Amino acid sequence: MEKVKIFNAKIRAAMKRPNLKAGDIVKVHRKIKEGEKERIQIFEGIVIGVKGRQSSSPTATIRRVSFGTGVEITIPIYSPSISKIEVVKQAQVRRAKLFYLRKKGLRISKLKTKELEKFAAEKEKEEPEPETEKAEKSEGTAKKTEQDQPKEASKAVVPPAVAKALAGKESVT
Repeated sequence: MEKVKIFNAKIRAAMKRPNLKAGDIVKVHRKIKEGEKERIQIFEGIVIGVKGRQSSSPTATIRRVSFGTGVEITIPIYSPSISKIEVVKQAQVRRAKLFYLRKKGLRISKLKTKELEKFAAEKEKEEPEPETEKAEKSEGTAKKTEQDQPKEASKAVVPPAVAKALAGKESVT
């Protein structure tokens, strides 16, 4: 059993791949050989399941809808025919296998996702403000912009005949 763990560790160390989980929206760059030429083809879809995580050859099932037809591929993650795997978004899911997406068609759009670029930007925004900006805000010297100013309520234009009729009536309060 120890030899198997050592072998799996060697395989994984040789190829760095992201830790895939169900709900990840990924781009898989596959090497396609056509005759003598070799090219890279990108397959973008959602991971609906990963099998054999601890083995030396785990596989991921990736699904996308192309022209109204669902297309699934099962790829070995550490295959030499896979040049790289990019994780584009991560969806918040509560299942290990998302087989229910097969019946739902375009259900992917309803999953709550977070883009990794925006997630990284949010972490940078959480850094504390410099002390000079805090001092200006506490003194109240910051200039108000047009967005900070309250907007005036638009006055309704009432025709003179209606205004006379309303003035003649007394309000009951």
